Amino acid sequence: EVQLVESGGGLVQAGGSLRLSCAASGFTFDDYAIGWFRQVPGKGREGVSYISNIDGMIDYAGSVKGRFTISSDKAKKTVYLQMNSLKPEDTAVYYCAAVWLRYGPGALPKTLYEYDYWGQGTQVTVSS
Repeated sequence: EVQLVESGGGLVQAGGSLRLSCAASGFTFDDYAIGWFRQVPGKGREGVSYISNIDGMIDYAGSVKGRFTISSDKAKKTVYLQMNSLKPEDTAVYYCAAVWLRYGPGALPKTLYEYDYWGQGTQVTVSS
């Protein structure tokens, strides 16, 4: 059974930091891409950052570039999202998601529709 479990959310003041974790199980981790997405009430889910476990390709949404860092620990089957210089507009429920990279290296899915498996989400609240 595929499982993605997020943790690390919480309440932090603007300018602070949090590190989110996404622990994966039930699939061949090294053959998948992991994405982080976020959603606020009344809005659609938006992509934040993505990483390929095949070739290490990484990308970020423009709104978080330079402040967030995604990384993957294959031994622990866990993907991290280090979030620095947090802003109130980063407040959202953060989800991690996984998709099999069926075409191998060189691909990095970035839309939520491409992702097959989702975690339950973790709340991040940034106070001003």
